[in-house]
Order: sequence, then structure tokens, then C-alpha cells
Amino acid sequence: MKLNTLLPQDLKSYYRNELALYRSAFEQGRLQEAWHHLERAHIIGQSYPYEHSYVHWKMLQFGFFIKDAKEILGQIPRLLVGGVKSFVGKVPLGNTGGANVPPLRPMKIPEDIQKMFDRIKPAT
Repeated sequence: MKLNTLLPQDLKSYYRNELALYRSAFEQGRLQEAWHHLERAHIIGQSYPYEHSYVHWKMLQFGFFIKDAKEILGQIPRLLVGGVKSFVGKVPLGNTGGANVPPLRPMKIPEDIQKMFDRIKPAT
């Protein structure tokens, strides 16, 4: 079994960029755009425990900010187990991470992110 621990260096800039775009949109009150960037950061980082958990933490904070009980209650279990599932390589790839989708449902990875994964991830 392959254990995931660290986000590959080549993916870090993409992950950090999505979080920076999230912060910028959030600070400017563009909440739908902000959430979109959190979802993209989730897709990029979901296979790595720290990054996966961090995005769920930000999603939980977002849920509190918009006073959305469904999002808050949906993020708590994701925050508690997401990192563990990443560590053991059992995440539903492409899942956007919000409480609006089942936590174990794989989803289509956006084309630009898939192309990035194809360029960066080493062949197995």
C-alpha cells in the first residue's frame, strides 16, 4: 500500500494559487468564486493529509461565515477523517469536498486540473 504524506513540490504552486485566489475573492465578498477556488484546492490537495485537512478546515470556516448549518455539520466528519483517508490513499478523486456532495463520490476532475496532474504526477 502506498502511503501519501507530502504534496509533491510540483503541485504546491497550483494548490497555493487556488488558496490565494480563494482568499482574494473572499476578502472582496465574491463568495461563490471563493468557494469555487476552495473546491479546486480540495481536488488538487485531497490525496495529501495536511492539504486535504486544511481545505476542509477552510470550508468549515466558510460554513460558519455564511451561517450554513448543512455545510458546518458536513465539514466536521470530513475534517476528522479526510486526512486519514488521504494518508492511506482512499479518497474519491475529483470530489469537490463540500457538504453539497456525498463525501465518498468520485467526480470528474476539471480538464485543466487533470492536464496538470497528467504533466506532474510520476507514472506508476
